[in-house]
Amino acid sequence: MQFPTGTQVVSVVIPCLNEEIPIFKVVRDVLAQGVDEVVVVDNGSTDKTADNALKAGARVVSEPQRGYGRACATGIGAVTPDAQIICFLDGDGSDVPDFLFDIVSPVAANTADFCMGSRIRGRREPGSMTPQQIVAGWISWAMLKLTYGVTFTDMSPFRAIRIETLRSLGMREMTYGWNLEMQMRVAAAGMRIKEIPVDHRCRTGGVSKVSGNASAGLVAAWKITTTFLRLAIQLRRKAKPASHQLQGKET
Repeated sequence: MQFPTGTQVVSVVIPCLNEEIPIFKVVRDVLAQGVDEVVVVDNGSTDKTADNALKAGARVVSEPQRGYGRACATGIGAVTPDAQIICFLDGDGSDVPDFLFDIVSPVAANTADFCMGSRIRGRREPGSMTPQQIVAGWISWAMLKLTYGVTFTDMSPFRAIRIETLRSLGMREMTYGWNLEMQMRVAAAGMRIKEIPVDHRCRTGGVSKVSGNASAGLVAAWKITTTFLRLAIQLRRKAKPASHQLQGKET
């Protein structure tokens, strides 16, 4: 099956940490969509995550130094040199690969520079998102709306962007704040954004590194808040009104 984006090369990066149970099916389901490659970044797993991803057909690279943003950065550096569009999603089975085409299409058609799946606006399995994740989505919505005039309802990891655009953003955050940093930078640059409602499932394996326990959740919340404040100051002089604020699902 060929991914329906013409000749544009689509790479999918999946950062992983101790997700040996779900990763095989996640990789298989992503490859079934017809993307050109799947790169799994093993972020220091102590189980068989890397082995199972490799068996499923992914190219596996190692990033032993922990950090979500660091794993994503390693994945960006590992994609095939002719990659044109890069996508990200989680390896715990919660993201639904059937929505990959919906996420990639606006970028491939050049109607958006950045497209993200919104779990808040989509259909969620009961228990698939914690109350604090939902609240964090609304808080980020308020902060981004107030600061940049753009509307994001989520900080979902499920997203797509042209690789040259991503590399031009100057991403720096190496831990929990990476997703928020990307959203802030595309907003500050006045890029065209689109948010697509996506389904979201309960994780099928592994333990959440952010929402699974109170202490990790507090650390993540603090990191996200300080990232926003730091970047808001840093990007203030560069910020432009978003040229297109697009919402809703393609029909």
